[in-house]
Amino acid sequence: MSSEAREGPYRPQPGPGERLRAYLELTKPRLAFLLVAVSAATFFIAAPRAPRWGMLAAAAALTALLAFGIFALNHYAERETDGLMHRTRGRPLPSRRLSPRQALLFGACLTAAAVGGIGLLFGIVAGAVALFTFLSYIFVYTPLKRYTMHHTILGAISGAMPPLLGWACARASLDLDAWVLFGVLFFWQFPHFLGIELMYRDDYERGGIRVITARHVSTAAVVVEMVLAMALLAGVSILPYFTGLAGQAYLVGAAVLAAAFFAVTASAAARRDQRSGRNLLRASVMYLPLLFLALVLNAR
Repeated sequence: MSSEAREGPYRPQPGPGERLRAYLELTKPRLAFLLVAVSAATFFIAAPRAPRWGMLAAAAALTALLAFGIFALNHYAERETDGLMHRTRGRPLPSRRLSPRQALLFGACLTAAAVGGIGLLFGIVAGAVALFTFLSYIFVYTPLKRYTMHHTILGAISGAMPPLLGWACARASLDLDAWVLFGVLFFWQFPHFLGIELMYRDDYERGGIRVITARHVSTAAVVVEMVLAMALLAGVSILPYFTGLAGQAYLVGAAVLAAAFFAVTASAAARRDQRSGRNLLRASVMYLPLLFLALVLNAR
């Protein structure tokens, strides 16, 4: 029996407006905007001369297209799990506002256009980064959510691709500084994931997704992992000063941001409740754009 038959009849909402909103929801626009902003900031920093604004706009648009496509495919891959959890039951596929076939076609077309466009316009290195981002997120990270609570490590690799993509689009290569910024985004995701998992721990358990905030995992283990991740994040975040990518003002700003973020993360890891998770999530979505803004303003 097909998945569509198991999930019941498709019941579209009347009118093109509802359908358009459902497609927009597939793209997770708020998260996509954050990733595009990081990639665009990296392009601006990496540009060997004054930024070519047309190329920067093209890179940002194609990065957005890639994120939209991957997120739509993620909705398709997790449609059954989403139907089991309270917070995701209203998404376009569990709510039958779109059919799985529509989401698959939509996501596949956007992803193919983005990967092809990036490769053609910015070269093989950028195209390879885009292709790896898609393959690792959809075929490695997404299915492993149901098998190991350490799926976040693999997810953090996929999620840390925007700086590499922005750098490759600007320079057609990946230098040391590109990998430093990759490290920032990689380690940032651990406290970010923790905040989400604390807020929706019961829902994740209901959906069969394994998370580090599960009740059988000791508080000490969670604290150790988060403190280690934050220590590494703090260390990596100040490296742009030592590699010559940014000046002293960035160093001071990065240190202050890391200290504040560390305090919120340590509190959430120790308390492990919804309120601390919400505070941590808010802190994480403030930390990343502020750090990259400081880098843009003080880049050498």
